[in-house]
Amino acid sequence: MKYKHLTIEEREKIQEMLRQKSSIRNIAKTLGRSTSSISREINKNYLNKNRYVSRMAHTKALKKRRSRGRIIRLKNQNIRDYVTKHLKERWSPEQIAGKITKDIGENISHEAIYQYIYNQIHRDGYGYLRPMCEDLRYCLRRRRKRRVPKGARRCQRVFKPKGLSIDDRPKIIELRKRIGDWEGDSVESIDHKPGINTLVDRKSGFVFITKLKSKKAEATVLAMEERFRYLPKDLKLTVTLDNGSENSDWEKWDFVDSAGLKEFLEVRINDTGSGISKDDLPKIFEPFFSTKGQKGTGLGLAVIWGIIDNHNGTITVESEEGKGTTFIIRLPLSQK
Repeated sequence: MKYKHLTIEEREKIQEMLRQKSSIRNIAKTLGRSTSSISREINKNYLNKNRYVSRMAHTKALKKRRSRGRIIRLKNQNIRDYVTKHLKERWSPEQIAGKITKDIGENISHEAIYQYIYNQIHRDGYGYLRPMCEDLRYCLRRRRKRRVPKGARRCQRVFKPKGLSIDDRPKIIELRKRIGDWEGDSVESIDHKPGINTLVDRKSGFVFITKLKSKKAEATVLAMEERFRYLPKDLKLTVTLDNGSENSDWEKWDFVDSAGLKEFLEVRINDTGSGISKDDLPKIFEPFFSTKGQKGTGLGLAVIWGIIDNHNGTITVESEEGKGTTFIIRLPLSQK
């Protein structure tokens, strides 16, 4: 026999017969229900002074039915409010998990946030929106309708270093027979704060140690420029750097003369518009990427990047939403 939930009419009949002092067995026989079902219904919904109110019992049953089988994700309402607020501000779950302890003293993982987002939808994103829930999938960077199984995207990212491989540097550097071949590295301070930059001569072991103002590539370049500025040309032959983000501006060193002066032209183009979102910023130089929909081809910046790259130059962008954008173009004054 298939189970059927009690209706509001049946609950009203229970209330009426209880007022008439009818027994549970008699109520069950009248409604065609089992005695145990009626007994559980009455015991679960008794109020003060042993009163049974049909409307309140029915409302309670409907509320419980909507949330059956549902586990409320995240620990408390304070965390849920914080997560929802920052997701709508375009924070990623990883960013939220990293900041929540400092902001409100709670501790959650980014995986718990993903589960909370997709739990708002029946069958982990395959069904419809649950009652009294909010669809937060649009706040995610990729806006996926369904959760991608853990590990499904493994090995999709391919690391492409911007500079030459260490295997391609002159073989004489490996022999350590001349002074002027340097190796650079950066060391973080405590709590991942900006640390120091080191430059070591491979033959003599002489080392420059410079405190960095920030962890950006620009700070590393300034530190190295200051150290190399007063060295004679025959003492600065090569520099070997790793592929860390702090060394991403290595191209500047292709155009530094013996006086430490940059032999390239730098052009900055500024505007005070709405800026570029942090989601779109890494993709603006990709062919066919456009934020204008069908009105744009997505080729403008890609073509510009190609032209500048063919002339051994670089183009970078700095942008902040609501404050504007700056494009920085550097072109060498002499070809090597």
